[in-house]
Amino acid sequence: MERSMNRVELKGNVGQEPRIVEVEKGGSVIRFSLATHENYKARDGSWQEETTWHNIVAWKSAKMPDFSIIHTGTFVELAGKIRYSKYKNQQGEEKSIAEILALKIIVPQV
Repeated sequence: MERSMNRVELKGNVGQEPRIVEVEKGGSVIRFSLATHENYKARDGSWQEETTWHNIVAWKSAKMPDFSIIHTGTFVELAGKIRYSKYKNQQGEEKSIAEILALKIIVPQV
């Protein structure tokens, strides 16, 4: 039996135009933001919509669509895992970022 799991499933719309970077040995990496939405009823009885933005990173593989079809507004479904990274900004301050490392992306045909 598995004791722990790091798995994320998201469905939403791509934010800013994705960045595709070519890497060694003919591979490529795509980075984009993804908006997910939740509706809930507020205390006053009115319906509210909350949008959450996610940072997505994916490496080209057999489980990936052609990255060139993913644009701003595209609806995608993905499965992956959360990855936390640290880096130093230009001022030398240490920053943390949470990303979703997508292991599978589906772009449903409309």
